[in-house]
Amino acid sequence: MTFYYDPTDRRCKSITGAIARGSEVTFHIFRDDSVREASFFAEVCYLVLYQDGKKEKIFPMEKGEDGFSLTLRFNTVGLYFYYFTFPEYMFLGCAKFRRAAVTNHPVSWQLTVYDEKYHTPDWFKGGLMYQIFPDRFRKVGELPITPYKVLREDWGGCPTFRPNQYGKILNNDFFGGNLQGVIEKLDYLKDLHVSVIYFNPIFKAYSNHRYDTGDYMEIDPLLGKKEDFNELVDEAKKRGIRVILDGVFNHTGDDSRYFNKYGRYDSVGAYQSPDSEYAGWYQFYRFPDSYDSWWGMETLPAVNEASSSYQNFICGEGGVLKTWLERGIGGYRLDVADELPDFFLRLIRNSVKEQDKDAVIIGEVWEDASNKIAYGTRREYLQGNELDSVMNYPLKDGIISYILSGNSDQLRETIAMLIDNYPKETLDSLMNLLGTHDTPRILTVLGGKYLSNKEEMATTFLSEEEKIAAKQKLRMAAVLQFTLPGVPSIYYGDEAGMEGYSDPFCRRCFPWEDIDEALEKFYQKLGEIRMEKFHEIFRCGDYREIYADRACLVFERRNKDAAVYVYCNNSPEKYALRLEGKFTEHITGETYCDHVEIGAFSYGILCKCE
Repeated sequence: MTFYYDPTDRRCKSITGAIARGSEVTFHIFRDDSVREASFFAEVCYLVLYQDGKKEKIFPMEKGEDGFSLTLRFNTVGLYFYYFTFPEYMFLGCAKFRRAAVTNHPVSWQLTVYDEKYHTPDWFKGGLMYQIFPDRFRKVGELPITPYKVLREDWGGCPTFRPNQYGKILNNDFFGGNLQGVIEKLDYLKDLHVSVIYFNPIFKAYSNHRYDTGDYMEIDPLLGKKEDFNELVDEAKKRGIRVILDGVFNHTGDDSRYFNKYGRYDSVGAYQSPDSEYAGWYQFYRFPDSYDSWWGMETLPAVNEASSSYQNFICGEGGVLKTWLERGIGGYRLDVADELPDFFLRLIRNSVKEQDKDAVIIGEVWEDASNKIAYGTRREYLQGNELDSVMNYPLKDGIISYILSGNSDQLRETIAMLIDNYPKETLDSLMNLLGTHDTPRILTVLGGKYLSNKEEMATTFLSEEEKIAAKQKLRMAAVLQFTLPGVPSIYYGDEAGMEGYSDPFCRRCFPWEDIDEALEKFYQKLGEIRMEKFHEIFRCGDYREIYADRACLVFERRNKDAAVYVYCNNSPEKYALRLEGKFTEHITGETYCDHVEIGAFSYGILCKCE
């Protein structure tokens, strides 16, 4: 028996991807065209459906000339799973690239049902993000003298990575990147066609990464003042750029106004007294030195999100979220979203959207966010009441796998998963990254020198020959990043050719005196193609795979008005692509008529000439 079912094909599933509550969906199984028997493959077929954690329900399907079909309405938000079955225990279930295969045991497809009111900000879709680690981007002026911090005068030097005499890595060396430095380079970002800047934390903190928040209401003095921040937001807006801040709400620093372990703040912190106004924010096992902390790190005491005082401080009127939204930011990226309970994520969403319905909320989630289980609980990130978007680590892994191995399977599998499992509102808003402050630099990854010793990481760089090869791979990876569904995010300096292994070496200073101009211009060209030439297509256009084998992938991005064709060939072979009419390849500017020769290790973005 031979069948065809692919949930990303609207002939098989009438709505692609997740569906809104109240929607009707028609499922259609087709017989293979090569099967010509009058009775074809079976007389009876059933759809087996179950909501997450509940019992299966069996629905008979209607037999037609070309297969079986069934229409169902879904009135409850949640995760559903389904497969098809025939008499004698033959199953039709999910196989490679989400397509159907006959098996002896059921393998389910997923169907996500989300709140029908769920909508993500239109301004964010189709955009181009740029991530800045503030201390390492750009320094302007003299640094203020700041106690307990080591101020570096060697911009571009190796970040401190060795433990001190007590075996601790303090992360308290600062190179002095600041907000005025970002303001000075806003035109540089505009030339890249950036539409949104995502900042790693900028609030007052002890460490250079600032994930140990000391005061949510104050800009870190080394970065500048509130007036500098206001100027940054205003100047960015003049250039069509919005600012997103990092929201670190799972923990604070031990050196903070709220915990105040070292008595450096003019407050009575939770560490100092059980009568502190902040005492209910934290869980002490044995007061004051034994307390819950993020992954056991005593410098990061974990917050009790169930505390009404903390909820009001973050989400209430005059709270953290609304205060910075009032200053004109475009939204938040939520650090370690897996560690924030669903009820708290809903509170965050309600607060943010109440202040600005167009503000975006992005969660740090490293896996498939539609069905993630964290701490034994199935999460509800994408069901309409929590996140707008997540960091798209699965796509990063898929792209890197394809670029390094020449095998497109993982990438295609990931694309199919994202399209099938995610709401379209989320799909078009995904933060598509190739690297972040938490991962090695993409150029280093593509260079292929894998190290585990930090002493070696600190001094190892690619040779010129290795760097040339890695940059060619990076160009192909960037083409995919910029053209697949979602919003590409450039980690500061990737476009300049920066290298670096894992933290802190992926957080080096931007090499303003040594930018790879050719690579920078390539990123500018991709930004122009995305943001100026085909913005509407990349904003919300559908994805369709045109051709794929192990090494070559050709796909279409299309809306009702036009289509763009993207190809990547990661092999020494040549391919012939036949398209009817005259086409321009927009990276090189070359034109083709009816026939495009895809060269070895090449890539392109094609659109029909008007």
